[in-house]
Amino acid sequence: MGLFDKIFGKKPEPQGQYMGQYKLLNGYTPVFKRYEGSIYESELVRAAINAIAVNIGKLQVTIQGSAKPALQTKLKKAPNEMQTWSQFLSRLATILYVHNTAFIVPVYDDYGEVSGIYSVLPDRCEVVQYKVGKLITPYLRYKFRWGETAAVELENCGIMTRFQYRNDLFGEDNRALIPTMDLIAMQDQGIKEGVRSAASYRFMAKLTNFAKAEDLKKERRRFTEENFARDADGGGLLLFPNTYSDIKQVEAKPFIVDAEQAKLIRENVFNYFGVNEDVLQSKAYGDAWSAFYEGVIEPFAIQLSEVLTRMLFTFREQGSGAGITATANRLQYMTNADKLSVSTQLLDRGIMSINDVRDIWNLPPVDGGDERMIRAEYINIDERTDA
Repeated sequence: MGLFDKIFGKKPEPQGQYMGQYKLLNGYTPVFKRYEGSIYESELVRAAINAIAVNIGKLQVTIQGSAKPALQTKLKKAPNEMQTWSQFLSRLATILYVHNTAFIVPVYDDYGEVSGIYSVLPDRCEVVQYKVGKLITPYLRYKFRWGETAAVELENCGIMTRFQYRNDLFGEDNRALIPTMDLIAMQDQGIKEGVRSAASYRFMAKLTNFAKAEDLKKERRRFTEENFARDADGGGLLLFPNTYSDIKQVEAKPFIVDAEQAKLIRENVFNYFGVNEDVLQSKAYGDAWSAFYEGVIEPFAIQLSEVLTRMLFTFREQGSGAGITATANRLQYMTNADKLSVSTQLLDRGIMSINDVRDIWNLPPVDGGDERMIRAEYINIDERTDA
């Protein structure tokens, strides 16, 4: 049994009459295809996406309500049997930022009940529909590169998107980034050619007493073999006979992108993914990290919370308080001075508990640390009595 069977093997095949592909409002056929020219092969793009994925992996997933207690028990430990929550979130974020569409599928147990979730990376996905009686049910049909296919009800799957515009279900591709990717590739090639050219020695000269092109060719080959071959014993010194005249060195001047232009190229990538140098090099803290959180991490957390809640709980269960929320303790990324100020100001006012403060400083909770304390001089103004 492989991973495919582990995820989809216990899911029953679609029943009923196949009704073809599902039509969207804008007339587009809902088909997702992985873009072959993956932007993830670029070092800069990979670093940007990894910086986002690593921080998203720090999110804490909490489950509210009392619906489906067995599922809640399993999800509180891990999203599935193969991954931790950190691994699941990091990979899901990577898929989303590489392809702008990420799929989450339910994992079923032996009894046909949902026992977990998994993020899949199909080569192709399309929405098809089956009719059972008078009811038409849309399915997401996944096709993987090795040929396997699987179909799961659309309402039971989760779809996360970026740059969603023309397609009602899936996000746009990354063609808008191709010009920048081409510039990055040309920049790397220019640096390589510059290093290669700098390590070579070339010259031009006039040869006398050679009238035939064949003789010139033989002389060029002889001179090269005697002076530039690996076993040549020239001692690093070139000697020219008097048949050579007007000897001049040919200096190659390869074009290399200057620092300002290179910065603009990097800024294009940073703007596309919402990161900067400090985020990539783990230097962002305080207000800088808060801005990164609000611009990148928080939108992902909100979308993930809504997608998982809709995917795993019915509207009735959601109305009763059931749901999934992905959050992060933003106070952990403040400067030490700001942490100290928040801790001292909020602890003795009963706003935070001892364990809340310890969590800010990345310390483990202690017994009895959930109690809240308040300074004795604070009283209710309505209970104040004048002396």
